Amino acid sequence: MTATMPEIPLVDLRGRALPHLADDYPDLVDAIFAAAHRRYTRGGVAVADALSRAWLGRNGTPYAGDVAEIARRIGRPGVHMLNLSFEWFCTSAVAADPAGGGVRLLRTLDWPLPSLGRTLVAAVMTGPAGNYVNITWPGFAGVVTAVARGRFAAAINQPPMLQTGFGAPADWLAARCAVWRRNALPPAHLLRMALDRCATYEEARDLLTRTPVALPVFYTLAGLEPGEGCVIERMPDSARVREGTVVAANHWVEFDHPGGRGRRSQDRLAAMADIGDTAEPFGWLVSPVLNQDTRVALEANALSGEFRVQGYESDGPATNLLQGRAP
Repeated sequence: MTATMPEIPLVDLRGRALPHLADDYPDLVDAIFAAAHRRYTRGGVAVADALSRAWLGRNGTPYAGDVAEIARRIGRPGVHMLNLSFEWFCTSAVAADPAGGGVRLLRTLDWPLPSLGRTLVAAVMTGPAGNYVNITWPGFAGVVTAVARGRFAAAINQPPMLQTGFGAPADWLAARCAVWRRNALPPAHLLRMALDRCATYEEARDLLTRTPVALPVFYTLAGLEPGEGCVIERMPDSARVREGTVVAANHWVEFDHPGGRGRRSQDRLAAMADIGDTAEPFGWLVSPVLNQDTRVALEANALSGEFRVQGYESDGPATNLLQGRAP
């Protein structure tokens, strides 16, 4: 970590709406869009954005207005597409905090899209249930990683696509068609709803387990006391829950579905299970949990509200370490 790397902004949004982040950090927005255009092409982004906007227009999410307002403020195609993208890979763990009381969430988010490490923002947000810190990007309306002091910390992992037997392109097409036919909440919007509305770990676990979602997802949830931790493996209308000291990567454990996502999913799960109890800050962040696609690394303890987060790119750390405490 050096002074030449950017700081992760810690932004208090408790008096302002989430779309203001796009106004506050236009340079970060530009970097994200430039990376998206390089990876998906401008034409691909425009087509995917139109389809995403049409789908979200008939969806029941309470955050559709935020996405529309972000799109209006940014003023270019791609906001709806990026908000509904679900192409990341992750490794997460929940265990008693060896450095003190409570439970900690360990989490990496991997995505081959460049710039997502150096464009991170930590946004202090609030809802009816209280405050939380959302580890996010300007222009994104959902939640994929967050900590709420005195309540819980949570993260999203992506499971593999369900297999059709006709190869990866057919699997992808079938998954997209299945989402198109559904009006249930996007997984990142359901997690934001849990942070906004749930006052306890138990309430969040119940909401994330029972509420229909648009496509399969894994939620990792860490509460306040040892034993308050779970991985919720979600199909759109059903769930299976692993509780206690648990680890998740990008393959199914409770449901009998083959396959995985990202680099070495089985190996990442095994490695996190072996090293997740280290007390050294980020002592667990080693290969293959840390790899060239890693963009976010986080430790969070909901009992104290303390968290550490750092952005990564393919060549290593991309931001200075942010250490903070959720209000």
